[in-house]
Amino acid sequence: MSQEIRRSCIDCAVTRCDNHTSTRPHPAFCVSQQVTEEQRAASLNQYLTDQEDRKLAQVAAGIESDGYRKWPRVQETILFAKRMGYHKIGIATCVALLRESRILAKMLRANGFEVFGVGCKTGEIFKTELGIDQAHQGPGPVACNPVLQAQLLNEAGTELNIVMGLCVGHDSLFYKHAKAVTTTLVVKDRVLVHNPVMALYTAEGYYANLMRPLEDE
Repeated sequence: MSQEIRRSCIDCAVTRCDNHTSTRPHPAFCVSQQVTEEQRAASLNQYLTDQEDRKLAQVAAGIESDGYRKWPRVQETILFAKRMGYHKIGIATCVALLRESRILAKMLRANGFEVFGVGCKTGEIFKTELGIDQAHQGPGPVACNPVLQAQLLNEAGTELNIVMGLCVGHDSLFYKHAKAVTTTLVVKDRVLVHNPVMALYTAEGYYANLMRPLEDE
């Protein structure tokens, strides 16, 4: 039995919310049109009353405007950190991306930042200690430890954390436990050279199988 689909922004091809000069009508399911005055006011009030949230929103908008189609994400990240007035940057990295993280650290240090990084295998917890069976020990017996990565960066007093290629789910744990503002520079995709959106671009070709229910091996 198929489930009834609740339409939302992901089903929209109009985006009147972003183009007020358009004459195209909002779709019937438009989420923005269903937002109440109370909801809108509450979100606006959050920006107006929380100094950090307001500055984050203002600086992010400035980076978007000044660097639009000119700056790569690395440059945007460095300038975002500068404009926010941050001094100590944390890097939560996959150990397979230590080379890339070292390059990033050099860039950050060249711009006057103090940098502290923690690799995903820090603490050397074994997968068996987490109750992971032998069938799922690949590619090695040592578990990724995003909780400890977050704890150590919290203790280091980082003001901005940058995620470098943490696994699906491990990144979620890091976001959950990190206290500082966090942004992602590299999204891990071992097959598509850390470019996961390529599977979406080729969904009518090479990855058409993803448009059908997947068998969980």
